[in-house]
Parts: sequence; structure tokens; C-alpha cells
Amino acid sequence: MAERRLFQDIAERIAAMIAEGTFPPGSRLPGEREMAERLGVSRVTIREAEIALQAQGLVRIKTGSGVYVCDRNEQSAGQLPVVSAFELTEARSLFESEAAALAAPTISDEQIEVLETLVAAMSEADEGSAAATEADRAFHLTIASASGNQAIMFVINTLWRMRTEIPEICALHASVCHKDEDTRHDEHAAVLEALKQRDSVAARTAMRKHFSRLLEAMLKANEEKEILELRRKAEASRNRFLISAQLS
Repeated sequence: MAERRLFQDIAERIAAMIAEGTFPPGSRLPGEREMAERLGVSRVTIREAEIALQAQGLVRIKTGSGVYVCDRNEQSAGQLPVVSAFELTEARSLFESEAAALAAPTISDEQIEVLETLVAAMSEADEGSAAATEADRAFHLTIASASGNQAIMFVINTLWRMRTEIPEICALHASVCHKDEDTRHDEHAAVLEALKQRDSVAARTAMRKHFSRLLEAMLKANEEKEILELRRKAEASRNRFLISAQLS
């Protein structure tokens, strides 16, 4: 199992402070420098932890303003819609490709640095592990945040909730993730490179290629599952027939 990354521990410590009331709902978290000194880690680790907390719905990152604790009592308790992994991937391709294009011209050097750290984390973590999934999610949410559009951030965060909270979707992703580690790393690296170049067209294209390949992999995995199920049913029917033949 992959070694637990430092930002996850820091995210848990900040979450505990929120639960204890150190940072009440609606309050602004201290700046990165202060938090880094307070918790004895780097500012990059603080940024990674805050992105993870935003993915959990505990904080809201406002570009140019700060990080604010969400009022969980006001959050909607609505159930996630029933969608297939294919519908979700199609939606993610549409939204996240445009988010990457929008982020490219304005993404900060600090956000680029976070993305570099996350790409490295995905490469180091065991494929399909919780650490790899968290780094993947933080990568995409960082890009959404860099778009500077709160509506886009909300939509992409919700899409990621579907990705990680709907069991059928989690299972299908798990069935393909361990087969394409190198390809997935190269795809994320291509998105990062386009963002470094501040190239909207290249960022959009790289993100679309990532999701197109993912969709194809999921379709193949689903077809293989259906074939195995047909074989299982055929074998069961064959065994029943042989039993019936022996009784006659």
C-alpha cells in the first residue's frame, strides 16, 4: 500500500480544528504562511491539504480572497443523481476540458507548483489506491479553482463526488485504473505542460484526450465484464443440462 502523504495528515488536523470550533463556519482560515508555521509544514503542503478539504466540502477556496469554512448545516443534503460511469465521464470531459482552457491564461505559478506535486504524487502512489485517487481529484480541482469561476468549481466538485461516492462508478474506475498507470501519468503531464505554456487550446485538447481514452478503457472493461457474465450463465446452463441428461 502506498505511504500516506503528508497533506492528508494535515487535512485531517485542519478538519479536526474545524470540528472543534477553532475555525467556526463562515470564518476565514489563516493564510498559508501562518498555517504552515503553525503546523510545521511547507506552504505547498498547506495548499494540497486545503484542496483536499474543499473536495470534502469542508472549506471553500475563493481565488484572491482566501479559504473559508463551509457552513455544513446549510449544505444541501440532496442525493446524488443516478448516472452511469459513461454519462459522468462525458460530463467531466465537457466541463473539465473547458475549465482547463479557461484556467490556462491566468493560472498562477503557485498553482502550477501544486499541480507538479500532484502529478508526482500520482506517479508514486499505488494505482487505484486512495492516495492516487485523492491526488487525481486534487489535480482536477486545482485546475477548476484556477479557472476563477465559482460555478465551474461547484459543478466539477459535484462531478467528483459522483466519481468517488457512487459504488458502481467507483468499481468501474477501479477495474481500469490499474491497467493504464503510465498512460494516465502521461495524460496528466500533458495537461500540466499545456497549462505551463498558458495555452488554452492545448490544455483543452490534452484534457479531452485524457477523458476520451478513459471512456474507451471503461467501455472495453464493461464489454469484458458482460462477456464473462455470458460465459458464466452459459456454463451454468450447460451444467444444469448435463444433470438433467443424467437423470433421464
